[in-house]
Amino acid sequence: MTTEFYDQSFTRRRITVDDGTTINLVSGGKGPPLLLLHGYPESHVMWHRVAPLLAPHFELVIPDLRGYGDSDKPAGDEAHARYSKRRMALDMAQVMTALGHERFSVAGHDRGARVTHRLLRDHEARVVRASVMDIVPTLDIYEATDRTIATSYFHWFFLIQDDGLPERLIAGDPGYLLDWALNRLCVDPAAIGADEREEYKRWFVLPETIHATCEDYRAGATIDLDHDRADRDHRLSVPLLVLWGAHRLVGKRFDPLAIWRQYATAVEGEAIDCGHFLPEEAPEAVAARMITFFGAA
Repeated sequence: MTTEFYDQSFTRRRITVDDGTTINLVSGGKGPPLLLLHGYPESHVMWHRVAPLLAPHFELVIPDLRGYGDSDKPAGDEAHARYSKRRMALDMAQVMTALGHERFSVAGHDRGARVTHRLLRDHEARVVRASVMDIVPTLDIYEATDRTIATSYFHWFFLIQDDGLPERLIAGDPGYLLDWALNRLCVDPAAIGADEREEYKRWFVLPETIHATCEDYRAGATIDLDHDRADRDHRLSVPLLVLWGAHRLVGKRFDPLAIWRQYATAVEGEAIDCGHFLPEEAPEAVAARMITFFGAA
C-alpha cells in the first residue's frame, strides 16, 4: 500500500465486508462524511489533489473499489455478480457502516460514479447528497451506442469478451494500456504525473487485477443492465450534482443534465474545462464546486 500521496492527517484502513473481500481506504478531514469513489484504471490516489481542499470541510473516506488498487480482487463468477455495481455499492455501504456513518454523501468518477448511481438505487435512505462525474447511466450508453460511442468507448466492448481473451491480450503489456487510456482521455496527459502512473501500474499489471477489471465491465454489460432496467422508473429524491469534462464524449454526445433529470428530481451541474479525469485535471474547480454543493446539506 502506498500512502505518500496523502499527508499524515490521513489514516490507512482495511475493512472486510460480508463476502470476505477486504477494502483498502484512506480517511481524513473533519466535518460531515463524504465518500469519494475512483474510476478505471485508477485507485483512491486519483483524489489526492482534491482531498486536501475538501478535508477542512468534510470527513473523507477514499477507498479502492474491489478489484482495484490494494483492495481484494476476488475471482469472477459466471453471472459477474461479484463485480456488479450492486455488490460494489454494498461494499461501500458496509464500509461506511463500519466507520460509524449511517448517513453520508458520496461523489464518484467514471466506474465509481456508476457505483454511486447504484448506491442511490439500493441505499437511497442513507445518502444525503451525491455527485456523478463524467458519466450518463450505463443503460443510456448502451441504448445510444453508435459508431461515435463504440469508437470512443471501444474498451467497453473489448473488456467484456469471454474465455479470457482480454486478460491474455492485456497481459502482454498492461502498462502500455494504462498509459494509453490516461493519455487518450486527458486534455493534457501531464495532468497525471509519472509518480501517479507508477503507482497505478504497481497493481494494474497484476493478473488478478486484469481479470477483476474485465469482470467490472462484464458486469456492466450484463447483470448491471438487468438491475438498472428493473428500477429505471423510480426517480431518485437525493440531490444530485452532475459534472463532466467539456472536451470529452459525455458532454459532446449527450445532454447530461437532461438525462439525469429523467432519473432524479433535484439535479444541477455543468461542464468543467478539462477532459475525462476531472479530479486530476481540474482539482481546484472540482473541489470548489463540491464544497458549495455538499456544504449545502
